[in-house]
Amino acid sequence: MGGHRGFRGSGAALLAVFVLIASAAVLGCAALTSSPHGASSRSEGASAPSEGASAPTARAGEAGGEGGSASPGEVIDLTNWKLTLPVDAAGGTSGRPEEIQQPRLGAYARAPYFAVRGGGVQFRAPTNGTTTSGSRYPRSELREMAGGGARLASWSAESGTHAMVVEEAITAVPRAKRHVVAGQIHDGEDDVVTIRLEYPRLFVDHNGTAGETLTGSYVLGTRFTVRIEAGEGEIRVYYDGAAAPADRLPKKGAGLYFKAGAYTQSNCSREPACGPDDFGEVVIYRLEVTHR
Repeated sequence: MGGHRGFRGSGAALLAVFVLIASAAVLGCAALTSSPHGASSRSEGASAPSEGASAPTARAGEAGGEGGSASPGEVIDLTNWKLTLPVDAAGGTSGRPEEIQQPRLGAYARAPYFAVRGGGVQFRAPTNGTTTSGSRYPRSELREMAGGGARLASWSAESGTHAMVVEEAITAVPRAKRHVVAGQIHDGEDDVVTIRLEYPRLFVDHNGTAGETLTGSYVLGTRFTVRIEAGEGEIRVYYDGAAAPADRLPKKGAGLYFKAGAYTQSNCSREPACGPDDFGEVVIYRLEVTHR
């Protein structure tokens, strides 16, 4: 009888240990399957906002290097460019826009306005940003230079062939007036041709007159490539590798130069929620200029 009672006691103890082990295993599995981040992955295009959204998923401070790249100059060649920012030298929005030139530009970054983002360079211009003389709208934008950044570029549409190829994605538009310019040819007085998004229509603008539509249903975050070419008294815009130009504009005269980045076409007079969280944004993955 005494041995039988001992067997029953040992059996009860073993049963209790088994129950504890089984409970721990169940809890561990529940913790793994309930994690919101553990098994998630997104493709590059998945980070784009849904239609009608105005702000990208990446917020201020999230732009940064990838693969060791610390500055935009390691992603795109900035030798013959200068940068205009939507903030003044003190980081405010009441003074003159800060300009960054070579050689400083080569290693310069200033998140979130000008910073590495994935495999590209993020340009952001909030609607409350400071503006250049003669403009009502803020920009984080490159202006073409020459001589290694020492002097302003200036060329003629009637002499030689001048081309800018830019692969980019427009990743945010302002909430109310959802317009952003993502590239242009400018002259000494005004823009001549711009690549403009009036969401969701992406088109070529001829200094305030609508040119050809590149797509009428642009989705924020979608990469596209444009080649803007000037020569023989004409400006031609090619879209996504097409052999024939999508847009043509007769143009004579000199004093022309390229610009690329985010030129937000709204400000605090247009935006109920004007501020640093209401902005236009462009990511540039490739930027090449040739003159021949």
